[in-house]
Formats: sequence, structure tokens, C-alpha cells
Amino acid sequence: MLSFEELSKQFLTRFDVTHFPAQPKTLYEPADYFLQLGGKRIRPVMCLMGNELFGEINDDAWEAATAIELFHNFTLIHDDIMDKAPLRRGMQTVHEKYGDSVALLSGDVMLVVAYDYLNKIHSSHLHKIIDLFNTTAKQVCEGQQLDMDFEKKENVSFDEYLSMIELKTSVLLAASLQMGAILGGAGDGNQQHLYAFGKNLGLAFQLQDDYLDAFGDPAKFGKQIGGDIMSNKKTFLLIKTLELATDAQIRDIKELMITDDVNKVNDMISIFKSCGVDEWAKKTKEEFIHSSFQHLEDTAVLSSRKKPLQDLADFLVRREH
Repeated sequence: MLSFEELSKQFLTRFDVTHFPAQPKTLYEPADYFLQLGGKRIRPVMCLMGNELFGEINDDAWEAATAIELFHNFTLIHDDIMDKAPLRRGMQTVHEKYGDSVALLSGDVMLVVAYDYLNKIHSSHLHKIIDLFNTTAKQVCEGQQLDMDFEKKENVSFDEYLSMIELKTSVLLAASLQMGAILGGAGDGNQQHLYAFGKNLGLAFQLQDDYLDAFGDPAKFGKQIGGDIMSNKKTFLLIKTLELATDAQIRDIKELMITDDVNKVNDMISIFKSCGVDEWAKKTKEEFIHSSFQHLEDTAVLSSRKKPLQDLADFLVRREH
């Protein structure tokens, strides 16, 4: 069984090729540019790991993994347009560098090429793969729409936010694992356990991300603490604080959200702590992790074959940056 790091290297070697024609250059160069910005490639490697649970990684799994990574990058190009983000991984976003219209088309063609890779799958399970891929793609779009809706909505409940994160972030992790498992010949029970493992892992990952933005060590986190607070981003921490806060604290939060005062981050973090949200976040993350690992435990394969997935999950949710 290969580790995440070993599989990542193998995937990058295969993925670091030209996926697009040379012409028209104005369409395909921006797509190539975006892929060269890199990324953790977590989702495609999870597809490969899900496949390897049930035997040697087969050719179909590599095609599915490539399709998943292209789809993920397509969503990022379009997300950056919607968020008006100037940078992605420290570099200009596609719409900043080439313009909105080009970014839209480059994202679109990347999605089409993802289907080209799915079309290379020879497995008798292709119909099920396409169905899962399409369902997941629609769910990711639903999650992004809800995220945008929440920006204009004054009150968002914790359950609403959880559902949005599940759709926007978790389902693609979950589906990546399940697609690998399907192509490895896994039964329905094992597929569902792996899907649930990935879904809960995704929720724990997002909660950890939100937690680190407020409570992480800047030296380890690698960027300034409080970026989400400064941009008034609705996070697990803010949503839960608004549910627990007193009327006076809610007034303070609303005042902080319309100011750029230098003390904004520290004042908001103080409210988080006074509402006990820092401890709540750690406890809730552990609940997601426990649920995730229980589903992995219930997957009927040898424990030794699950070790790389356990190690990856530990890394994703225990990281400090």
C-alpha cells in the first residue's frame, strides 16, 4: 500500500502533461496556466487510495482521478470570478490575468476535458461513475450558490451552514473515494462507508480551517490570523457564536462587522472565546473525526490496507497550517 505522498508523486507525474490542444492559444493557455499553479491534489489521490483499498490501482482509476482534478480546478476558476479574488496560491487568478470572459470559457473547456477522461474508462461500472460524478457536480454548484446566498442573508443557522459546507466541500472528497472504490470492485456497503468517511472528513477539515484562521499560531499557520474575520466571512465559528451570544454580544459583533478597526480581529476572537466557541470547535471537529474513522473501521477490508487513509485523515484534521 502506498502512502499519500507516494501516490501524489505518481499522480503528479501523470497529470503534469498537456491536457489541451495548442490552438486557440487564447482559450487553452489560461487553462494550462491555472493547472500550473499547483495545489495539494487531495481529491484525485483519494480516488486512487479508494481504488487501492481493493487491489492494485487500475488504469480506469487514473482516468477518473484526472477527471476529478480537472473538475475541481474548473470550479476554482469560476469561484474566483464569483469571489472577485485577485490571487490563487499567491499568483494572479485567471480572470485577473486574462479577463472574465476568457476565464469563463477556460473553465468550461476544462470541465469538458474532464468528461473526455471519464470517457476513457473501460469498466462496466462507467454508468455508475458518470451518475456519481454528475450528482456530485450538481451538489458542488448548489453549495456554491448557497454560499453566495448566505452572504446576503443576515441569519444563517448552524445546520444551514453545515449543509452548505457538505455540498461545497465534502461531497467531492466523498465521491472521489467512492469512485475509486467502485472501479476497484467494492460492494455497495463498502462504497457507502467510504463515502461517509470522506464526507465527515471534509467537514472536520473545514472546521479545522475555520479554527486555525482565528486561533492558529501565525508562525505555523503561514499567514496572518483573522483573515476570515476581516472579510466578515461566515464561518463555523461566527455562525455558532451568533447562536450562543447574548443580545449585547450580537450588537458588538454587528458593529465589528462594519468596521475596519485595527482591534477588530482581537475583539471578535474575544467574543468567540467568551461564548466558548473555541472549545466547541475542537469538540465538534473530534465528533466529525470519530464518525469518519468509524466508517473507515466498518469498511470490510484488511486494517493494514486502510493505514494510508488513516494517516492522510490525521494529517488533514490535525494540521496547524
